[in-house]
Amino acid sequence: MLIGELSRRTGVSSRLLRYYEEQGLLQAERGPNGYRHYGDDSVLTVRKIRVLLDAGLSSEVIRQVLPCTRSDQPDFDWCADIRDLLDREIAALDARIEGLQRNHDALNGFLARRSPDE
Repeated sequence: MLIGELSRRTGVSSRLLRYYEEQGLLQAERGPNGYRHYGDDSVLTVRKIRVLLDAGLSSEVIRQVLPCTRSDQPDFDWCADIRDLLDREIAALDARIEGLQRNHDALNGFLARRSPDE
C-alpha cells in the first residue's frame, strides 16, 4: 500500500509515517517511481508504535522493544533485556515524578508565604 493508504488506515499523518521510517520504526520498499510501498503488516506496526509512544517511550526505546511485541495492545514476547529496559524506563519516570513533586511542593510553599494583604 502507498503512504496515503497507510495514513488513511491508521489515522497517522504521512509526515509522521515518514518520521517513523527515518527513526527505523517502520519499513517501506521503494517502487521504481520512488514511491514508498508498505506491507499489510505496517498497519499493525503503526498501531503498536502509537501505543508505545502513548506510554511515554522514546523512539529509541521503541526501536528496541518493537521486535518483541505482538498485537496492537501490545503484548510482549519477553526478548532478552526487554524487561530490564522497561524497568529502567520506569525508574527514569519515577525520578522525573519525584522532581516534579519537589517543584510542586516548592511552588505551593511560595504561595503559602504570600503577604497577608493579598
